[in-house]
This record gives sequence, C-alpha cells and structure tokens, in this order.
Amino acid sequence: MNEPVVVDLATSSVRALNAELHAPGAKSYEVRSPQGAHAIAAGVDSEITVDVRGHVGYYAAGMNDGGRITVHGNAGTGVAENMMSGTVRVTGDASQSAGATAHGGLLVIEGSASMRCGISMKGVDIVVGGDIGPMSAFMAQAGRLVVCGNAGDDLGDSIYEARIYVRGTVGSLGADCVEKQMRPEHLTELRDLLAEAGLDHDPAQFRRYGSARRLYHFTSGNTY
Repeated sequence: MNEPVVVDLATSSVRALNAELHAPGAKSYEVRSPQGAHAIAAGVDSEITVDVRGHVGYYAAGMNDGGRITVHGNAGTGVAENMMSGTVRVTGDASQSAGATAHGGLLVIEGSASMRCGISMKGVDIVVGGDIGPMSAFMAQAGRLVVCGNAGDDLGDSIYEARIYVRGTVGSLGADCVEKQMRPEHLTELRDLLAEAGLDHDPAQFRRYGSARRLYHFTSGNTY
C-alpha cells in the first residue's frame, strides 16, 4: 500500500491543501496540524482518503462528493454540510448543524453532536454515537438519522420523509414529528446502518420517529 501524501498546515495553507485535494495526485492524504482551521477538505469530489490528525473548525468536509474523510478529533459548525456522497467520520464531538442540507453519503460522529444536527437533510445518513442537541432534523426531508444516546428538545420539527432512530431519551418532539412503529424492515435497516458506522448496538433498543404528515395539506385554519 502506498504511503499517504502528508500536508502539514503548520507550514502550508488550507487553500493549497484544498487545491491539491480538488485535483489529487495521490489516492490518500494525511493532514497534520489542522489547529481548528476552517473549510479543511471542503469540496472533495473524487474517491480519495483524507485523514485529518486533529481538531477542525467550520465546514470541514463540506460538499464532499465521494471522498473518505476522517477527522481524528472534534469538528466545528457544519461538518459535512451539503455532502453529496462518500463518508465523513468524526472521532470526537461535532458542533451545531452537522450534516446540514446533505444529499447523500454517510456521516458518522463517534461522540456527540450539538443542536440542529441534520437540519434540512436531503438524503444523507447520519449516525451519532452519543447525544444530539435541540432542533435536530429540523425540516429533514430524506435520509436517516441514528442517535445512540439521547436527543434534545424539538426533535424532527417540521420533518418530511426522513427517518429518525433514537436509542436513549427524547427531550420533546417538534411539530408534526411522532413516534412510529418499529417494523422488521426498520430493524434490518438500522442494523445495516449501525454496522456501516462500526457500532454494535442492538437495533431493538431504538425507537423510530417520523412525520405525522399533518403539515402536507392546507386546512381552513391556514387561510387568511
């Protein structure tokens, strides 16, 4: 196996790093000394592997389309924002809006995620090993959000057709979000997602939440 190309941000810039990742000359990269810089590995659009050794700031791995990106540390606001495909893994915790508006791929947060995790998600799969904060999956349109810990208040507010699985407690459910029956196909789906994320929880320990579909239609009370 070829050794990864090493880019040290103590002596190089994020702009130079991203330019290299947008037209890669190698299959794998190791990023050292990230020191919380923003937009690290943003816009990757090929099937390369990127290992970031340390904490990152805002929008790390944003718009990822095919890359396999691992942050060996914590991530700031908007990690994997608008991801299209590929995988993004955070071995620590993530700040707010993780996976926001993401269309596809898999985002794994091994620790906990702050508020608005999965906001307006459009097809991405998000697996969180710990807890998530309030207003997560707000206006989530498609995809699956798996929470192995607890969920904060207003979970799934104004949700469309995304599915949410929570192993722990839920502070409260948002508008039009309700608990739903866990059928055999959901247990199978959840088992596969957990395995892909590298977790071995029993799917039977989770509860499923989704849209009551009451916001799909106008009623007389919505007229002016």
